[in-house]
Amino acid sequence: MTTPHTGGCRCGAVRFEAAAEPVHVSYCHCADCRAATGAPVSAFVGFPIGEVSFSGAAPKSFVNGPVTRSFCAACGSPIAYVDDRIGEAVYFMLGAMDAPQDYKPTLHAYVREQLPYLHMPDGLPRHLWSSVARPEDPTADGTPS
Repeated sequence: MTTPHTGGCRCGAVRFEAAAEPVHVSYCHCADCRAATGAPVSAFVGFPIGEVSFSGAAPKSFVNGPVTRSFCAACGSPIAYVDDRIGEAVYFMLGAMDAPQDYKPTLHAYVREQLPYLHMPDGLPRHLWSSVARPEDPTADGTPS
């Protein structure tokens, strides 16, 4: 892949660009992502926060504790999330990328919350919890110590 990496909402009001290579591409099966996206599983691509810029309309946001999710105020498309506990990255919805086929997920997170009828036999690593260490849960896969 080459930079820049671009995307936006469904109606085109919100646009974004990342001037660095992705640091993370994954699926998430958590209930919070399902509620935020309306999908049975979500896919994200993360970029360093300092390498991301927005243009067009400013996205609206919803803050829930340390997580801020952004979306387009005009069409409602989910755009991204930032989690203050897991570093300096912006995680864009894979479907919001202009070329989502260029970002192949490398793992599944929160498979303990995966819907029982959803089967994705792709051979990727599966983390019971988060795939990124958080201060209250310092192991990479979220397995309690």
